[in-house]
Amino acid sequence: MTSEPRPGHRLLRSLVRTKPVEQSIADTEEPEHALRRSLSALDLTVFGVGVIIGTGIFVLTGTAAKNHAGPAVAVSFAVAGVVCALAALCYAELASTVPVAGSAYTFAFATIGELPAWIIGWDLVLELALGAAVVAVGWSGYVQSLLESAGVTLPHAISGASTGGWSFNLPATLLVVVLTAVILAGMHLSAEVTRVIVGIKVLVVLIVIVAGLFFVKAANYTPFVPPARAAERTSGGAAPLVEAVFGYTPTDFGVMGIFTAAAVVFFAFIGFDVVATAAEETRNPQRDVPRGIIGSLLICTVLYMAVSVVVTGMQKYTELSDDAPLSDAFKAVRQEAFADIINVGAVAGLTSVTMILLLGQSRVFFAMSRDGLLPRTFSTVNPRFGTPSRAIVLLGAVVAVLAGLIPLEELSELVNIGTLFAFVVVSIGVVVLRRTRPDLPRSFRCPWVPVLPVLSVLACLWLMVNLPVATWWRFLIWMAVGVAVYAFYGRTHSRIGDPDRARTGTPGRG
Repeated sequence: MTSEPRPGHRLLRSLVRTKPVEQSIADTEEPEHALRRSLSALDLTVFGVGVIIGTGIFVLTGTAAKNHAGPAVAVSFAVAGVVCALAALCYAELASTVPVAGSAYTFAFATIGELPAWIIGWDLVLELALGAAVVAVGWSGYVQSLLESAGVTLPHAISGASTGGWSFNLPATLLVVVLTAVILAGMHLSAEVTRVIVGIKVLVVLIVIVAGLFFVKAANYTPFVPPARAAERTSGGAAPLVEAVFGYTPTDFGVMGIFTAAAVVFFAFIGFDVVATAAEETRNPQRDVPRGIIGSLLICTVLYMAVSVVVTGMQKYTELSDDAPLSDAFKAVRQEAFADIINVGAVAGLTSVTMILLLGQSRVFFAMSRDGLLPRTFSTVNPRFGTPSRAIVLLGAVVAVLAGLIPLEELSELVNIGTLFAFVVVSIGVVVLRRTRPDLPRSFRCPWVPVLPVLSVLACLWLMVNLPVATWWRFLIWMAVGVAVYAFYGRTHSRIGDPDRARTGTPGRG
């Protein structure tokens, strides 16, 4: 005779209960909660390129070269690309095995358990919301710069200026509102708009590479790896966690400077994981999602490396601009027309980044709602557009307010730590699912398991400990809030806890 589990044991089991892969896939076929499958491998690759190529290629190239690696910044991009590739291979396996909306949240639920899945979902909602708001604010800055070149200056009250008193960022808010409407109208329209925008910005990047080659001077590549020196930090700069805890100070320039720069430019690659959120809306996800993830990452790595080689050849690395290195490099060789073209490319680039982050956030929110961890009303799909309209409208409104009102410079690093945390969870999930469900069909298999996922975890943790202590505190506070929300709502409404009652909207057993 078996004894009834103690309350503490029941609670522990409820926190780590997993959602079977078969049930996750079956949920995608519920009429009221089913997304339309309309995307191809090309669409996913375009999404990936659209979200990866943004501020990174237009800004971080100069910062990383001038302050950390010199002309060897091209090697830094290669290193960062390899680190991302480790996580990308893990994402590709799980996305082809569990082709369901939600990305890392869904993967964690199928491998590690409900509470870890909630935590990563809560993390992704913050990451994508802040990311979209930050990029929208950056887009506003570029647009206002172009307007000023044409002799048009926005009134201070609606420019979002950080000085001179309170100011509402109207351009950033309008961008979010318009893109929310596009996403609401359906994935097909979103894909069409993304293709056009990505075509523009890739063309601009290619123009930079080809035109810049005519102004390259070999002398600018000497020394290719500048002599090492202790990393400098301004008096107001925040110490990274690795320095505060272990006393290790990162090095600028030299061989280690290449890796320091890699930690900086790594964040130019953030976004390929959003491709996995569209798995449920892909016609052949087992084949096309891995192609979209890996293809977009490969294309962007090659473009990043080529741009960094050209820019550091056009202008000495010590003279590169921290704010607009590409356009300023062309201005330095008296090619102002190319500088304007680059600014147009930056506007296009940031537009697609904002849209795809909004799209990915709505799909994570939708997946959590469908599982009952958030109110089920947000997982209802609009019969006309085939999109989770209520989730899209709610999240679009929140991001529009963030973009218009809140200064986000310091909070933007939460995007970085949140993304790296998701990479760690997904890498662990590959190993767990290989051991617990070796029978599952896998159209794509991550190579060298468990060695490659372990390397991915270690690489991501290293980048995480190089983030400021203040960022860690903000991240932990947000996670604590998330645990509290789960305890008071998510755990008792989970469909895994009580599928029948959760379908009717009443609390589960927990």
